[in-house]
Amino acid sequence: MTTWLKLSSAALAAGLSLGAHAQGAPIKVGLMLPYSGTYASLGNMIENGFKLYVQEQGGKLAGREIQYFKVDDESDPSKATDNVNKLIKRDQVDVLVGTVHSGVALAMAKAAKDSNTLLIVPNAGADAITGPLCGSNIVRSSFSNWQPGYSTGVVMAQRGHKRAMTITWNYAAGSETVKGFTEAFEKGGGKVIKDLNLPFPNVEFQALLTEIAAQKPDAVFAFFAGGGAVKFVKDYAAAGLNKTIPLYGSGFLTDGTLEAQGASAQGLMTTLHYADNLETPRNNAFRKSFALTYKANADVYAVQGYDAAQLLSAGLAAAKGDIGKKDVIGAAMHKATVDSPRGKFTMSAAGNPVQDMYVREAKGVNNEFRSVAVKALADPARGCKL
Repeated sequence: MTTWLKLSSAALAAGLSLGAHAQGAPIKVGLMLPYSGTYASLGNMIENGFKLYVQEQGGKLAGREIQYFKVDDESDPSKATDNVNKLIKRDQVDVLVGTVHSGVALAMAKAAKDSNTLLIVPNAGADAITGPLCGSNIVRSSFSNWQPGYSTGVVMAQRGHKRAMTITWNYAAGSETVKGFTEAFEKGGGKVIKDLNLPFPNVEFQALLTEIAAQKPDAVFAFFAGGGAVKFVKDYAAAGLNKTIPLYGSGFLTDGTLEAQGASAQGLMTTLHYADNLETPRNNAFRKSFALTYKANADVYAVQGYDAAQLLSAGLAAAKGDIGKKDVIGAAMHKATVDSPRGKFTMSAAGNPVQDMYVREAKGVNNEFRSVAVKALADPARGCKL
């Protein structure tokens, strides 16, 4: 009897020690982002934004140190499942943060659901992530593809354009953004006369620009981002189209790209959930902190990374730092109100931001705020069953 008690006491002590160690161990955050190719700069800005928020909290969230693991997803959907499993199975991360490319993010969402791993999407707008693939362990700190497309459609219809053409890459982000645009533009009395697209990440635009010139629409709506956005805007101006056919875009057309686009982008109107010169104490403090830390100007990608960390912080605070309480963390992230540099936003039941969408004008190297395009725009979350 005495021996059994001694053994039981020893086992209990060992268990308590393990639990305490687990609670004191760093939380493993797996960053699966593009660190090479067209979207490399976007991946870096997201990572920097995320780490800035953690740094501002003294390097801890809810009293827990953060340990980072990184995988370059190369914006390649064919490698996405293998890449995400490096983080889930090899590194055994507690939280996934990623990514930019919608096709890659869809694979991440499936893997997160299968393994019940927490996933925070800091950019990719694939509608399915907060639609049919929605989950209690999945949230997004950015937007759905539908949102900036829809808000630009509202603006173009209000400006009196009647005949529009669209142009984008032929992949999820492009086609879904265009669908959102068409829905709002045609609801507002406009008509999309033709949708043009080319394979991702092809940047040979000449034939399509010739077709735009021939069709003579009232305006063009474009979705491109990163290096592709730089080349498209330059080519559009070089063809002289900007003088006769106004170009509009989802904000990614000019976000993080204005310096490279130069004079070609000046005056371009876009809509997005962030503008560089939002005159709020929160945004001003964020931009100053980012510039001091990274010697670079923040952009929407940095904001989305920063807010991904804010969502994780809200979840961990509700669980008192216990990463094992995934249900508590997931529920708290879904109910969070985020004090973001873009302005405060809430989360939809499906885990997508309900946020103001802004009209911005490209001036110098900034996308300057002009007006609110749509207040508190919520994604319809079609197909989500939570």
